[in-house]
Amino acid sequence: MAKPKIFVSFDFDNDRNYKYTLNMWNANSSFDFTCNDYSPSEINSWNIPTVKSVLSRKINEATHVIVIVGAEADKLHKDYRAIGYRNWQNFEIAKAKELKKHIIAVQLNSQYTYPEELKNCNATRVYSFTHDAIVKAVRGW
Repeated sequence: MAKPKIFVSFDFDNDRNYKYTLNMWNANSSFDFTCNDYSPSEINSWNIPTVKSVLSRKINEATHVIVIVGAEADKLHKDYRAIGYRNWQNFEIAKAKELKKHIIAVQLNSQYTYPEELKNCNATRVYSFTHDAIVKAVRGW
């Protein structure tokens, strides 16, 4: 079976440690988690069209999009008008839906609000950030 190509959607300021954990699982042969990470490294631009272009390309290259639903996942971004969505995670989810990607929503806490674009979406729901739960979701079990 080919390695899934995974794009991780997360709030960089608050939830990047979860993304780093996924990368550690992938790098550690003791863990049964493999993926080709298609998330961009930090985009060194504040230019919104540039950021949109990079994100869109990376999502297009992915087979799966894992959305880390943290405390700020649906927070209104200061540039929401230019982004066209409440924030970057909502943009990424909308792009994943448009491109018909397999979306996996990992809710870190039951009190956290799902990003608007995840509502009424066919995303696979994962209710805890655990290795087993995420592997099962990626594999479609």
